[in-house]
Order: sequence, then structure tokens, then C-alpha cells
Amino acid sequence: MSYVGPESDGFDPDGWDGRGGAPRRRFGGRPILVTFAALVPTALAAWLVWQVVSGPEESEPPRVLPAPGQSSTGSSAQQDGKASTSPAPSQSEEKSKERSGSPSASKSKASKASPKPAGGSGPLKGKLVVIDPGHNPGNFQHASEINRSVNVGNGSKECDTTGTSTNAGYTEARFTLDVAKRMQANLERQGATVRLTQDGSRAWGPCVDERARIGNSAKADAVVSVHADGSGEGNRGFHVILPASVRAGAADTTPIVKPSRDLGERIAGLYVKATGQAPSNYVGGGTGLDTRSDLGGLNLSKVPKVFIECGNMRDSQDVERLTSDAWRQKAARGISEGIVSFLGG
Repeated sequence: MSYVGPESDGFDPDGWDGRGGAPRRRFGGRPILVTFAALVPTALAAWLVWQVVSGPEESEPPRVLPAPGQSSTGSSAQQDGKASTSPAPSQSEEKSKERSGSPSASKSKASKASPKPAGGSGPLKGKLVVIDPGHNPGNFQHASEINRSVNVGNGSKECDTTGTSTNAGYTEARFTLDVAKRMQANLERQGATVRLTQDGSRAWGPCVDERARIGNSAKADAVVSVHADGSGEGNRGFHVILPASVRAGAADTTPIVKPSRDLGERIAGLYVKATGQAPSNYVGGGTGLDTRSDLGGLNLSKVPKVFIECGNMRDSQDVERLTSDAWRQKAARGISEGIVSFLGG
């Protein structure tokens, strides 16, 4: 989906209210802006301090929670994603905003959720977090599977999509996996048990309805779906997508609307501080928050869940950040700190 919005040349993360959205300090009706150059020394110093304190990332491969009733590598699994009908992600001109799940026509019965593992030692010991890396690097090779419709409660959506990419061909699916694995290492150091909906080892998917079921079956304390947007040049910044109140078919988000907003607000505020990334200038009215009722991954969730669009892969300024290894570490840290704050760590 393409958006048109005003340009934003700078952003003061300390002047932004992450728990309400709108900037606290304003001048001339617009948020006070600072140049990116002014942010660099502070962001670099904070990053260096964090690296020294937290130490190197864990190299243990991510653990993927199998879909209910099947293995994590099953090609018939139902998946979650953002769709594109292009044969390859680099050819996609726009990214569908859909992130709904896999076909609900699956005949297998959902297996009973096993008790939550105790996890490691730390403030999040006993907490279970599911990270949902948007899309799958193999989706573009499985158009017929990901294009089939699945029920999302109040309608139907594609099972999954290829996601977007930068103009140079760096795909959203690669980006989301990278950030998700960094988040996993961060949260496990805090003592949490962390599971991924997919780690890139399966051929495609999962569909969006399956992605929701994975978090539900695990009885996760929090679920975050990681994405990057595909809007036009000049549209930049991040936004967190919150579930709307939906009661239709298999969807009933009523119990999770409030805690999901709390989770989303905390992630937005701490993401700003960790990355210096401004809230979107084309979605959410400067709040960094957007509420939607059309995403199966949210509609079908029974546990607190949000999506985060970390930036716009089609804007030259955002691309410099999204393709930076050091910046992706900051993004993972900001999202992780929001989750830690929400879980009381």
C-alpha cells in the first residue's frame, strides 16, 4: 500500500512521549527537530556501552515453536505474512499490508500446549515470548501456497506474502529474521524463554492464522511480529500496529486490546530511544501507533500481540538504517526493551 506524508528531516527522541504517541514538546505546531548528526555521538556511545555490558550475542540457533499438530518444517503448515504476487521480492513495487495466517482448512487437531519452560535466570525467568519474523525468504517460490485465502474472523486474506524489499534487493524477510534472532539473544539473556514462528528453514510460510495459533498454543506472555514497510520515497519512520476490537467468527480480540496497547506503547517509546528513529510521518499521525482490524495475525490472537514496521525499505534515508548491521542491533534492543518493560523485568 502506498502512502503520502510530509517529510521529516530530524527527530528528538527525548522529546517524544512513547506512551501516548504525540511529541511532548512542539514549536510552531511541529515537533522539535534535530539533525541526524547530533544524534550520532549519543547513539554510538549508548551502543558501545550496551555492547560492553551485554557482551556478545548468543550463538545458539533459534528455537522454533512447531505449529499445532505438526513439525516446524512441515510444508503444509499454515502461515502468516504480507503478500506480493511478484515472482521475486525484488520485483515487488508495493507490499500488501496483510499479515494474516495460514488456511484454517487444516484437518489436523491442535495439540495441547505444553507447560511453559522455566527459561534461564534473570528478571524474565518463567516468561515466554514468541517472536514472529514477518514473511519467509522462500515465499516467492510458493505463490500458489501463499496466495490461497484463509479466514481471519472478519473476512479472508492471503495465507502469507513475500513482503517488500529495498530497491537494491535486500528483502524484508531477510531483515525480519536478522532482527528476530538478535531479539531472541537479548531476551534469553534476561531469562525469558523465546520461540520463533519460523527461522527460515521451512520452505514457505507459516500462514497468518497459523502464526496466531503458535502464540496462542504456547500461551505466550507477549508476541511481537517484526516487519519493515514498503511505502514510497519520503515516507519514513516506524510505527507499531495494535489490534482493534474485533468479534467475528473465530476472532475475539476484546481481552487483548488493552494489554496489547500497553505492549505497543512501551515498544514504541523504547524503540525511539534505542534507534533515534522517528515515528512514521505517513501512518499514525505522528504517534508511532496504528490500530487495525484487517490483520489475521492480530485478529486471531488470544494473547497480547503487536506488529512493528521498523522503517520504510523504499525510502533512501530509512534504507541506510535498515541495511546497517549496527542499527539492526539497536532496533532489536529497542523492541526487546519494550517487551522487558511490559513483562515487568
